[in-house]
Amino acid sequence: MARLIEEFSKLPGIGPKSAQRLAYHLLRATPEQAQALADAIHDMKQRSMLCAVCQNITEASPCPLCSDTSRDGTKICVVEEPLDLVALERARGYHGYYHVLHGVISPMDGIGPEQLKVRELLLRLKDDSPVTEIIMATNPTLEGEATAMYLHRLISPLGIRVTRLARGLPVGADLEYADDVTLSRAMEGRQEIGP
Repeated sequence: MARLIEEFSKLPGIGPKSAQRLAYHLLRATPEQAQALADAIHDMKQRSMLCAVCQNITEASPCPLCSDTSRDGTKICVVEEPLDLVALERARGYHGYYHVLHGVISPMDGIGPEQLKVRELLLRLKDDSPVTEIIMATNPTLEGEATAMYLHRLISPLGIRVTRLARGLPVGADLEYADDVTLSRAMEGRQEIGP
């Protein structure tokens, strides 16, 4: 049990108490349920790979998104993690291609550009590339901003437009509860009302 609790506690967002609850849940589970979990984990590790084009997690390379010729080939949206790509796809507002960095530049954590999928992105932007815009969709954190600025410095000399997702107030938010930075960015990114 101690080994299982230790392994569960290594997962992101799982503290010691949650790890104990998961381990005891599995102890009470039927052998078939425990085996199904073990098989799912093993199968995921065996069948998953990174797409050779966008670096997203997939079972076949290139992935279904990169193979979709109906997408806009002039745009690449750069995200930090595969779950960010999933969120953007779920919103159904973007129809170009993606590139997953698998992290952000974070000197405090010893993560530099070399540990990210930056080289793979630059290879996609060779001379014969149809890409005219890179959309930076990194998180609005210090590390996300630093990563976006680093990539902007690398990409803009190639003559490719580099844009950033708009930031501001979420739908349903009250102004009185918004922080100063969010209000400032919302004011900067204001748009005209109308059709």
